[in-house]
Amino acid sequence: MQPSIFNPWTWRDPSALAGGYGQTTPSVTPPQREDGGDGRPDAPGPGTPVDLVGYHVQASDGRIGTIDEASDETDAGYLVVDTGPWIFGQKVLLPAGTVAEVDHQERVVHVDRTRQEIKDAPPFDAGPVDPEYRERVGNYYSDRYVPPPGSAPRVI
Repeated sequence: MQPSIFNPWTWRDPSALAGGYGQTTPSVTPPQREDGGDGRPDAPGPGTPVDLVGYHVQASDGRIGTIDEASDETDAGYLVVDTGPWIFGQKVLLPAGTVAEVDHQERVVHVDRTRQEIKDAPPFDAGPVDPEYRERVGNYYSDRYVPPPGSAPRVI
């Protein structure tokens, strides 16, 4: 068995950025709501690029804020989250690899970290991201990565 290697800057499920309803292949028809919907627009269709700015961010144990900036660059993906009053209006940088699921219907990004883990991360600096800061943040989240139970190891 090969070891699991976690790259914090790579989206674990890049299809989550392309709309869809939990399944993002063109052959899958989205489930129909029995109640006829809730009046909100549907999630974008499969393959449609999605801007995550404005989505809420949910840690494993509660809400942490709203996405202020998002990057889907190859091996450099991240979210900048405005925590509002939770951490006195500070922002946090979350590497893309912390994202467990994107719910486009509810406009919520779920991350697999606790609020305390996010609060204890290296503080966000609004200036240009320098390689040393990026490495500190990447190491912080990599050291705390635990693959989901029963998942196959992922080697990058």
